Amino acid sequence: MVQPRSRLVRCIKFAAHAHTHPANCRPFSSQRDFPATTPLSVAHLISDEPVDNPGLVVVNGFIRSIRKQKHYAFASIGDGSSLKALQAVLAPHQAESLSTGTAVRLTGTWKPSPNSRDQSHELHIHEAGVEIIGTADPATFPLQKKYHSPEFLRTIPHLRTRVPFNSTLLRFRSDIVAATTQFFAQQGYTQTHTPIITSSDCEGAGEVFTVETAHKDKKVKDDDGSFFRSPKYLTVSSQLHLEALAQSVGNVWTLSPTFRAEKSDTSRHLSEFYMLEAELGFVDDMNEVMDLVEKLLRAITKPLPGSQVGKEILASHPTSRAHMIERRWHGMTNLEWPCITYTHAIKLLEATSRKFDHKPAWGLGLQAEHERFIAEMVGEGKTPVFITKYPKSIKPFYMLPSSISEKFETVDCFDIIVPEVCEIVGGSMREHRLEPLITSMQANGMIPLGSPSSLTDEQLGALKWYIDLRRWGSIPHGGFGLGFDRLLGYLAGVENIREIVTFPRWVGRCGC
Repeated sequence: MVQPRSRLVRCIKFAAHAHTHPANCRPFSSQRDFPATTPLSVAHLISDEPVDNPGLVVVNGFIRSIRKQKHYAFASIGDGSSLKALQAVLAPHQAESLSTGTAVRLTGTWKPSPNSRDQSHELHIHEAGVEIIGTADPATFPLQKKYHSPEFLRTIPHLRTRVPFNSTLLRFRSDIVAATTQFFAQQGYTQTHTPIITSSDCEGAGEVFTVETAHKDKKVKDDDGSFFRSPKYLTVSSQLHLEALAQSVGNVWTLSPTFRAEKSDTSRHLSEFYMLEAELGFVDDMNEVMDLVEKLLRAITKPLPGSQVGKEILASHPTSRAHMIERRWHGMTNLEWPCITYTHAIKLLEATSRKFDHKPAWGLGLQAEHERFIAEMVGEGKTPVFITKYPKSIKPFYMLPSSISEKFETVDCFDIIVPEVCEIVGGSMREHRLEPLITSMQANGMIPLGSPSSLTDEQLGALKWYIDLRRWGSIPHGGFGLGFDRLLGYLAGVENIREIVTFPRWVGRCGC
């Protein structure tokens, strides 16, 4: 990196003091380096902002549709920057080689439109103002000017983001990521990147993808012949690694892909999805973790009603659904979120006359139908709902015990459920003491029975490093994981999580 920088300094020095230039330096040229007119995005042009040089406008984009008439042709141009398209006016001969899907560079004059209700201005193309960048055969291009079902679009994931609503979802995701990053930076958190390949199944559920190579070497002692010498998996959570990092740099967070090998073909599940996870150190009270999640969700939702992408999300839906999305945003940002315990939730479920496919009972997990009922009854279908203190027997080994009930021991944990989508966040306090953690792992059959001092490294297995965190300077800590794609679907009013993810993977499907 040092050599190019010094070379640049020499070039500037020569340019300033001589009419000639060294052989390895190219002189600045406004024509060659900086075009007279910089291409403008469609979003910029159709916004209310003035155009700097209305006499000459250059636009790069794709033709969404084209109408060819006797005296004029009208092309609808999109570039992914806006839900709406830009209208370009061409002469018939200029449109002869143009069709839906063609990539073009258009140069023309930005003029007021006679039909200002749809668009205040339109681009009148100059005689030599059409440059075809990439052709699209109209006989085979699959995205024509008509309705395409989500099921059909899933068969062409490499093209479906050219559909205006799908490109809007991409920009929506980008804005939410930016707001999330800003929030954690303001809170003093350190963003980290945790590994994708791990040595353990964090949740203990066994629903993991194993990482293997096509060829295995011969097995020898302490080496099963695989690439890593022992089984490794695609991560199901970054939590365990975040716990280590929280003892290094303080409060941490990450947004990373996670993988679940569940053979679940529902609108709520994917095999690859993104999790937003955070870990807080030196925290004794779970309310601090819950407060952080609530502040985060309020912070990233609050700007949506006034933002371009938020307005486009609403414009993409029928009026009734747009009003429902606005109610979700309002409930997320302006109303108080109720909080109930798991025990209270079970009592509500048992007391209702509604029939469930899965009978609710203390000690069993809450099904989606149960969560929908709680969201409707407790949150009135408007706000997120906290459910806390689940039975220890149905939760992972690392959660901190909270109390003893009449039937089961509970743990300091919480879920956040929202209308329709159900659970989007799960969090807990972590067991930070050495002996109780080992006891819990033994109760889950993860390591052999015995005192911590008597167990060998081999007996502690792949999670020895996690146990070591409790040996040396362990601190009370807690954190949460947020299903990022589920959240986006909830805020954008998208019912199926497969539409939120650009290249969705689920059981039996991994198209490209």
